[in-house]
Amino acid sequence: MKLHELVKVNQRPKKRLGRGVGSGKGKTGGRGTKGQKARGKIPATFTGSLPFYKKLPLKRGKGNLKLSTKPKLVNLLKLNVLKTKTVVDIAKLQEAKIISERETKRGVKVLGNGEISNALTVKLSTSESARKKIEKSGGKVEHA
Repeated sequence: MKLHELVKVNQRPKKRLGRGVGSGKGKTGGRGTKGQKARGKIPATFTGSLPFYKKLPLKRGKGNLKLSTKPKLVNLLKLNVLKTKTVVDIAKLQEAKIISERETKRGVKVLGNGEISNALTVKLSTSESARKKIEKSGGKVEHA
């Protein structure tokens, strides 16, 4: 192996601080003279004035975070649990444990993801694709 065949390593050597005046980083070790930063250890986030986290806006006293007003989305696939000729409304979905009581307050919308095998009467808001699939299986969509 010859000198020109060696692999290049672009790695700078570690600074050797405080090794005498002739080294260029002796005496103060690159910290300058005097002051807090020249002496002890202080956190990197220290700015010298008001701490950063105190500059951020307060999050207290802003009231309750508003819950989403969007309806709970239910796919057609989950309605296969219900028996044929069932009238599907919010109470029936809650009874079948497809949605929780808390989710009923926002309303429910049926989406057309998956296939439906039962003929159901749906009294909820539905997407266009869900309505087509329900009617194709022999069911009806009634808007409540």
